Amino acid sequence: MATVIGVRFRYAGKIYYFDPAGIDLSLGEKVIVETARGIECGEVVNTLKDVDDSEVVAPLKKVMRKATEEDLKKVDENKQKAKEAFGICLEKIKKHNLEMKLIDVEYTFDNNKILFYFTADGRVDFRELVKDLASVFRTRIELRQIGVRDEAKMMGGMGICGRCLCCSCHLTEFHPVSIKMAKEQSLSLNPTKISGICGRLMCCLKYEQEAYEDLIKRIPKVNALVQTPDGTGTVMYVSLLEEKVKVKLDNDNEPDLKEYQASEIQLIKDVEKEPEDEDNEIDIELLKQLED
Repeated sequence: MATVIGVRFRYAGKIYYFDPAGIDLSLGEKVIVETARGIECGEVVNTLKDVDDSEVVAPLKKVMRKATEEDLKKVDENKQKAKEAFGICLEKIKKHNLEMKLIDVEYTFDNNKILFYFTADGRVDFRELVKDLASVFRTRIELRQIGVRDEAKMMGGMGICGRCLCCSCHLTEFHPVSIKMAKEQSLSLNPTKISGICGRLMCCLKYEQEAYEDLIKRIPKVNALVQTPDGTGTVMYVSLLEEKVKVKLDNDNEPDLKEYQASEIQLIKDVEKEPEDEDNEIDIELLKQLED
């Protein structure tokens, strides 16, 4: 086990572990640490805790110090310089006629490197651009191509729910999201309704998936043969969240459909899979492109 603190360098960014080195630190405090990119200023988001050695990237780096007023002033200066570097890079991209979209610029705390984040449809030969930028800024230049989900996380925005994008306000990491999740949650398979502003499947499909998987195991599928308090019948409709099913009874004297709680019926014979909804005739290849 290792005693660590959690430090984050970007809002809603990934949390990295560091050795507190005996320094008394509180949530929200700024600290100066050494990372693979160089010296960085981050925010304490997890106070002292013990984690398994397998969760720690060896060697565990130590916190160098609490951030001073001078350090925080330098962070603000770097943010201002990054804005200026953004404009310069845009001009250079246009000059070299490159098919790329600049998303963000970031200075490392020690000014040892400038990172330029961009998106592009394919590979981009930016060697001449790097040389041009290096001649202007006189420091190490790194151009990093990112995906559309990372672009949305960096730029932020509003989702179709009317709230701030999950990725930009609280998701620290992206999790795989699949078309299967949308199907199991009985959502419309219209790409415009199940994809976020990044053009990929909405991250929130993952939130309730575990609950849906549990319900699917316990509730009969459409066309399953079941035993009800009123006799045998065939399941015609399933409401997973309400845990209710509508059954067409074999008894001709009963109404066509009768609703029961899932706990009231017993499965006699299940079906291998639910029938495809004729209203959901979709291009599977198109939907697969929404998966990341």
